[in-house]
Amino acid sequence: MRKLQADWLFDGYTLQKDKILILDEAGAVLDVITSLAPDNEIERFTGILMPGMINCHCHLELSHLKNSIEPKKGLVDFLLSVIRLRKDKDEEQAKADAIVAAEKEMYENGIVAVADIANTADSAATKKTSLIQWHTLIEVINLWDANLEQAFSRFQSVQQVFERANLKAVITPHAPYSVSAATFKAINEATAGRVISVHNQETAPENELFEKGSGQFLEFYELITGKAHSPFATSGKSSLQTWLSHFTKGQTIILVHNTYTQEADIIWAKEHAAAHGLKLVFCLCPNANQYIEDRLPPVDLLIKHNCHVVLGTDSYSSNWQLSIAKELAILHEHFPQVPLATLLQWATNNGADAIGWERLGLFEKGKTPGVVLLQSDFSVQRLV
Repeated sequence: MRKLQADWLFDGYTLQKDKILILDEAGAVLDVITSLAPDNEIERFTGILMPGMINCHCHLELSHLKNSIEPKKGLVDFLLSVIRLRKDKDEEQAKADAIVAAEKEMYENGIVAVADIANTADSAATKKTSLIQWHTLIEVINLWDANLEQAFSRFQSVQQVFERANLKAVITPHAPYSVSAATFKAINEATAGRVISVHNQETAPENELFEKGSGQFLEFYELITGKAHSPFATSGKSSLQTWLSHFTKGQTIILVHNTYTQEADIIWAKEHAAAHGLKLVFCLCPNANQYIEDRLPPVDLLIKHNCHVVLGTDSYSSNWQLSIAKELAILHEHFPQVPLATLLQWATNNGADAIGWERLGLFEKGKTPGVVLLQSDFSVQRLV
């Protein structure tokens, strides 16, 4: 049995003083008690004791792209760089080593579970032996309705690699600008009741593409397809209001980034979700947003509308580190009006609830959430 105490204890909901966390030998929570009596068995620390952190958006397989893409050039330039570098950096051992190093870094940074994007099976071997829990999202990219069957078959073959390794994996769409309407509909049918994700409104041209059929994405399509026009119909609506309309099967949908999401989008999305039994989760990756677009998401709007908010790191192609604590730090710096307990809940209990990791995210009896010590400078130490 271990007894842990720090200046503060965050249990997944609230910050409390004078609390002692009691764990069994396997790291399961036995109790959280209040005691001021002397006890030589108590391990005492400076900082905040909190459950292990949940990373709700990462691309582990892109870890070899660390420091390869110039920051603050915008999403379209970033996407083209990723496409080019994935072709250039094809040395398999370097990729594998980078994946292992990134997994180790996340573990040491107090991350206990990750919702991770995969376009290939490159990360499967590392995940198989990892002490982190994984929810792998096999990301479908398909611009043309006519290619649906071929594209779906290709990504389902990747999904099967993970499943044969006894790793949870589910098909998910990449983004509105890379998935055709028929592909969205097929994913809707294939993922009833599952947890999926979508890169959402990460750049202003994404909304312009669907509202007007114009903008920077036309340059993107010309470079990758040779045709300077959108493969999708103009809806006259925002990106979110266009793609979310395809989902009707009770999914939990993690909307990632949301950097250019407007209040009207949030209101419409919540109404659509209520009508179709969807659970919407808004994932913020603020360091990646600054790396790519030099902009932060509308945190105050998400709070105003009582949105379910979680945190992610994105990948080493778009971040300087893989640390949820560093995501907390930038949010605390730029949104000081948000209570620290709210931010910590986004990093722990909210993420566990979103993905369905029932034993994580809370200091409650019987759970095994891991234990992290968070310092005032947002440095972290993994204790359990």
